[in-house]
Amino acid sequence: MIRFLFRLLGFLILAAGFVALVIDGTRAIASGAMDFTTAETSWAAVSPETLQSAREALGVAGAGALNVILSQPTCLVLGVIGLLFMLIGRRPRRPVGVAP
Repeated sequence: MIRFLFRLLGFLILAAGFVALVIDGTRAIASGAMDFTTAETSWAAVSPETLQSAREALGVAGAGALNVILSQPTCLVLGVIGLLFMLIGRRPRRPVGVAP
């Protein structure tokens, strides 16, 4: 049951990353220049309070890593997070030569 929830959450996050890619692609076609929306811009548009809370919770030590992640395109960040959740929720391989 937990594996199913991880896979479902991973699929939904991956779908959100694809939506972000489509939005950026549409904007690129309309403007004629390739410009990706950063994860920081997307997060600030959705919930600026939680962005500030995350920065305060990580403090000085984690601020550098958070800034590197938030400077990446939204579609890339959501895609990686979604794939990680899907890998966590995958079924274990059966050993070869072992009867079920």
